[in-house]
Formats: sequence, structure tokens, C-alpha cells
Amino acid sequence: MSTSLKMVIVLTLIATISGAMLSSWDNFTMPRIQEHRQRELVAAISDVLPEHDHYDEVVVRELTLYVGKNEGNEPLGIAFQATGSGFQGKISMMVGVEPDFSKLTGITILEQIETPGLGTKIVEDRSNKVNPFWFSDQFRSVHTYPEITVVKNKKPERVTEIQAITGATISSKSIVKIINDTVQKARSEYQKFLDEVS
Repeated sequence: MSTSLKMVIVLTLIATISGAMLSSWDNFTMPRIQEHRQRELVAAISDVLPEHDHYDEVVVRELTLYVGKNEGNEPLGIAFQATGSGFQGKISMMVGVEPDFSKLTGITILEQIETPGLGTKIVEDRSNKVNPFWFSDQFRSVHTYPEITVVKNKKPERVTEIQAITGATISSKSIVKIINDTVQKARSEYQKFLDEVS
């Protein structure tokens, strides 16, 4: 048997064994990853909705809306996932709104790969010792109509404004654009859903 044939056989065996091991590991870890993502999703829904007793899932086109309700089954708020492009890549967040979509009730960032120390402040700003979560906290009670806007280097003066993160204006504007686009889409789809069921 030639040396090159032996090398091909050995490499084929190594590749086959490695592939089998990776496949087994994937099968072992995938359910745990899915379970973790589900727990993270449920926690994010709870974070952005006003206090509620339960929520109903409403699937409209490609959006899933989580309608938080009280014991009397009255809607208290609606949560949905919003995804779009940031400065470095995809940003995904859970957004909460009042039942009429007029105001935000909160946001929670689920996934981001923004610049460490700058864009990552959309999640937590460790340089702000008073409130490291000031950026996401400022979205509570922000009005969505006509649209949310970003101000730089000053406090918001209007009910539709949020303050950008210094040095991460693009990330701040990206968050606002994603929210504006998805709120508009969710409002339209939810209204169609209500029209269909009434």
C-alpha cells in the first residue's frame, strides 16, 4: 500500500470520527441551548410588559405578539421581538408597547455584537455607576407616534426622544430605527388580526 493511500485512509478516518463526535455533541447540546433561549425569551417578555397575570401568543404573518392580560382577560400590553442591523451586525430585542401601540413599556436586548465598551452600552453601561441600564430604561413611556427620535449630548425634551450613547450614536440610532420599523409593522398586523377576529 502506497504512502499517499495510507494518508488518505487516515485522514478519512479522522474526518469521519471528528464529524461523528461533533454531531453527537450537537445533539447533546441543542436541547439545552433551546431551553436556555426559551427561558431568556420568557424573561424578556416579562421584563417589557406591564405587570400581567398571563399572556397569549398571537401569530400574525411573520411576527409573534405576546399579549399580556389581567385576570379579566383585558390586554395590558403587547411584546414582540424586533431584529435589525446595528453598527457591527444583527441586534435582536424584545419590545413592549401599550395595547394601542402609543407608548413603549420597555425594551430588553436579546442579542448584539456591537463594539465592546461603546456599542455594548445598549445593554449595560458600566461607566454609569448610578444606573448601568440607563439606555434601555429611558425607552419606558416613550411615545411611538409619529416616531421615536435620537438626541445627542443633551437630555430628551420631547416625549418621542431618547438620548444617544456618547461614542455609540450609530448603535443608538440603529436601536431606534429597528423599534420604529417593527412597531409600525406590529401595529398594522395586530389591527388586521383584531379586524379578522371581530
